[in-house]
Amino acid sequence: MMGYSPPCLRILQMGKMRRRRTSLGRAHITPFSLTARIFLLPSLTYPPNPTKPEKGPLGAFRMAAEVELSHVQSASEMAEGENDTHIFQPTMFLEPQETSIDMKALLVKKVTKTCSCTPTKVKDLIFSFLPVLQWVPKYKLREYLLGDIMSGVIVGILLVPQSIAYSLLAGQEPIYGLYTSFFASIIYFLFGTSRHISVGIFGVLCLMVGQVVDREVQRAGYDVEPSVHSGLQRDMVIYVNTTTLAVNQTSQPLLCDRSCYAITVGATVTFIAGVYQVAMGFFQVGFVSVYLSDSLLGGFVTGASFTILTSQVKYLLGLDIPRSNGTGSLITTWINIFRNIHKTNICDLITSFLCLLVLVPTKELNDHFKSRLKAPIPIELVVVVAATLASHFGKLKENYGSSVAGHIPTGFLPPQPPKWDLISSVAMDAVAIAIIGFAITVSLSEMFAKKHGYTVKANQEMYAIGFCNIIPSFFHCFTTSAALAKTLVKESTGCRTQISGVVTALVILLVLLLIAPLFYSLQKCVLGVITIVNLRGALQKFRDLPKMWHLSKVDTVIWLVTMVASALLSTEIGLLIGVCFSMLCVIVRTQRPEAPLLGWVVETEMYESLSAYKNLKTKPGIVVFRFEAPLYYINKECFKSMLYKQTGVNPAGVQAAKKRAAKRMLKEKMVNSGGSQVDVAVQLVTEPLVFHTLVIDCCAIQFLDTAGIHTLKEICKDYGEIGIQVLLAQCNASVRSSLHRGEYFKKEEQNLLFHSVHQAVDFALAAHKQNGCWKVNNYV
Repeated sequence: MMGYSPPCLRILQMGKMRRRRTSLGRAHITPFSLTARIFLLPSLTYPPNPTKPEKGPLGAFRMAAEVELSHVQSASEMAEGENDTHIFQPTMFLEPQETSIDMKALLVKKVTKTCSCTPTKVKDLIFSFLPVLQWVPKYKLREYLLGDIMSGVIVGILLVPQSIAYSLLAGQEPIYGLYTSFFASIIYFLFGTSRHISVGIFGVLCLMVGQVVDREVQRAGYDVEPSVHSGLQRDMVIYVNTTTLAVNQTSQPLLCDRSCYAITVGATVTFIAGVYQVAMGFFQVGFVSVYLSDSLLGGFVTGASFTILTSQVKYLLGLDIPRSNGTGSLITTWINIFRNIHKTNICDLITSFLCLLVLVPTKELNDHFKSRLKAPIPIELVVVVAATLASHFGKLKENYGSSVAGHIPTGFLPPQPPKWDLISSVAMDAVAIAIIGFAITVSLSEMFAKKHGYTVKANQEMYAIGFCNIIPSFFHCFTTSAALAKTLVKESTGCRTQISGVVTALVILLVLLLIAPLFYSLQKCVLGVITIVNLRGALQKFRDLPKMWHLSKVDTVIWLVTMVASALLSTEIGLLIGVCFSMLCVIVRTQRPEAPLLGWVVETEMYESLSAYKNLKTKPGIVVFRFEAPLYYINKECFKSMLYKQTGVNPAGVQAAKKRAAKRMLKEKMVNSGGSQVDVAVQLVTEPLVFHTLVIDCCAIQFLDTAGIHTLKEICKDYGEIGIQVLLAQCNASVRSSLHRGEYFKKEEQNLLFHSVHQAVDFALAAHKQNGCWKVNNYV
């Protein structure tokens, strides 16, 4: 293979061979103080032809290697009969792997593998697409069933009131929240790979869906002044939906009122978000989630929790005010609340206070004694039942004007496709919803899989959560994802597999078929209190701020910025600001990284930061500098400025000082006693430099770009002009390859790359001691 090939590495190993006598009297050779020098040679043709002698530098080097290895063998033989120590220099070659790739053959192989269809491949494809087919046949009935039933029933009991409450947050009727929780549990059972996460309604996504729903409803003309709202519904046909009545099987056009149009918008957003998630799984672009760090997601959820809390306050006070959307909706909502505070419904206010008085302490007890309780107290269900009975028998709606949930039908509505002409209006909103949904689902599934010792497929999780949105969108549902609070309850109550999700779906199905109409008199303020109390986990993150600040100030700032932006601006803008700010922090940290001088740890071969550790030694005439970031166009100037600052020597400044000294001495003249003027021979006299060798530790430099290569070449050239040699140590394979391609090494010179800082320092000391200056050829 002719042409370009990676550089060949020559490793010069220096050490001592000491004779060691065994009990049998036979000598053994023991190497110690082993060091290595890596030499970068020009591009070579290899593998060599063993039948023909090689010519040129490579042949000379290989011959030298054979001679030196024979010397090693001779030294070993001599050690059999001698007692002294021998110094040897064995040489070996490291030839990189060939990187040439036959693209045509690779493409043909990949296409053949992809297009082939065998029974085994079809089976594997079906099993990977439907993981339930893999683990259900292996289900251990006696070991798993009791725990799955227990956790499924408990999560179902908790999910019923939360589904009804979060429906208000999404701008929907309560029945649609129950639909959503039911279908999500069934579909994730089929497609999911996590055994523990609970997929269903998530407050932040409900808020984001609700904002889109309110905006589109207002555009359609539904949300106008209450006085004319009923008139518009009677006189205007905004949207006509044709449905088939199950009773007489006749087709009858029905006007789609506000709630009908709201679920149409919500289902359309959900459908598009699901398509995005499936597409991300198909094209394997799950890497997008790496830009959503834990601190960013935590700040986003906490900021969105403030918006959720604000949106529920009007239910607690019994106020009838429009929902604010867009930038600054939190501030606008509070302004409207205080403007209408005099219209507070006393009955709703008292009910809200009593519910808070019961829910908050019981939740705290559940958290405090969760290790002792076999199952958490279902206080939400107790409060819902008690409040419904009190409202029904006390006739709170008729006597005090309390707002109630209203009629909740039983059974299921006929499936209905999304409204296709709405897709262009909600497509951009669905992007953020899709990303947040799959990021939370994948992170939770991986967290619990690691905790319990099994693996999940992140790509399949994206498929699962995508289908949990696409399929239910045809059945009047809105967006779902995994939820941490319900997943923790599910895990702590004995969940072993997703059979518990089926049990949860059966509990919700029971409510849908039989119990749902009984919640007619349930006050909306009770649902608002349930929503607010479930925000405790996100709001309590403020307690962790001191610890977070101690661990990482940058992560704390990212959390605060994302939280404030999500709360004060909007959830979508807050997420975008959080992502941009976190990426900016990464860029700034690489632009202004740590760049310490290193010192020698006595009696070791380690070099550590002089500013971080005590009792480190420095070698005379040698400065060791480490740059702890990739070297590329953004931080190249920072690299040079920090290098000049740490070493105290700026080559340009030294050159300028020499020129100034030369000009001064040219102007000085000595006048002899006869008055004749004699020019004085100019000899540049400058202060001696404090070091003769600069070693750059490249262990933290992951990569170089063109600007980085040029920067290193410039540094090497500038320091070389003032008599300081630059050595590079601990370069990884990528950096070495970049240096070779960038022609960092001149052909007429034999330059060195060192495997460790210690080796570079030893080399510089030996070369300076032997020659008084740096001469590679003499040293080698």
